Amino acid sequence: MTSGRPRTILVTGNMGYVGPAVVDHLRESVPGATLMGLDTGYFAHCLTGAAPLPERALDRQYFGDVRRTHPSLLEGVDAVVHLAAISNDPIGNAYDTVTLSVNHEATVRVARAAKAAGARSFVFASSCSIYGVSGETVATEDAPVRPLTPYARSKWLAEKDLEQVADDRFAVTSLRFATACGMSERLRLDLVLNDFVASAIASERITILSDGTPWRPLIHVRDMARAIEWAVGRGGDGGNFVAVNVGSDEWNYQIRDLAEAVSGAIRGVDVSLASTAAPDPRSYRVSFERYRELAPDHQPQVELRAAVGELAEGLTSMGFADTEFRASHLVRLVVLQDLRDRGLLNAQLEWINGNGYQDRG
Repeated sequence: MTSGRPRTILVTGNMGYVGPAVVDHLRESVPGATLMGLDTGYFAHCLTGAAPLPERALDRQYFGDVRRTHPSLLEGVDAVVHLAAISNDPIGNAYDTVTLSVNHEATVRVARAAKAAGARSFVFASSCSIYGVSGETVATEDAPVRPLTPYARSKWLAEKDLEQVADDRFAVTSLRFATACGMSERLRLDLVLNDFVASAIASERITILSDGTPWRPLIHVRDMARAIEWAVGRGGDGGNFVAVNVGSDEWNYQIRDLAEAVSGAIRGVDVSLASTAAPDPRSYRVSFERYRELAPDHQPQVELRAAVGELAEGLTSMGFADTEFRASHLVRLVVLQDLRDRGLLNAQLEWINGNGYQDRG
């Protein structure tokens, strides 16, 4: 970021699962920065153990749709942390055209608008899911990509276009995150480790819905925030455009091993395969060597056992005991469907009778 200017960081999608950890970390690690948030508010009410409101750490909160970002919002912004997205495969499969519009087209428009407004840094939350299936190969950033879902394809298309936007005055960092996990002030249970811990707490049983063999790399939300801190501050170090896998080699797990790790940490939990269990085509092991080279001071710190224990403690403190949690508001697709059923969102996931951007700062 340029010197002599107020450090102003805009975090889009800050009211999601990862956003609270990112905002808290930036507030602590970039003292004196002006932090702003932009969010549609789909999940603003999905608070889990939050006291006080996570957005307390922001200087200003805006509500609005990234598909219609007004250029004035980006005036004076030095860095954009772009978390806003249709956030997983089930939602992407249900809303494929919306996923492309939000995750690809809107992402590139926001980046171009930020560049035109004078921003120096754009951090994009991408995904290791773009590798799709790596077989026995451990995927590096140079490996072929095989996105198997609308969500993964949208992330890959955004990356390709963002590379064209980057130049020596506008650094773009695409963080290909491993699968997120861990406790959050807006917890999601539609993530593999979080789902397993919730099942263990609610029913003392984990039922694996695939055959258990697929590989997944994982990363804790606080370690995602550490990576974002690095990306915001890197300037052009490493190149105008950097795409990097973010996670830890020690956190490449097969699904069945994750289930066993949870049952080992929480006593009395049985693990079984669903009667209809079938192979999951999405399977990828990932190399994080480049991230170790680029960001040696921002490496993941949370270990698997600690993540499981924190989740278990957080859920227990909430009085969580819902054996039907996959139909609850702790699953993002359920929240969106509920908003649609209540006539608040249309088929394009736009607020009906919305008023655009509203300053709440």
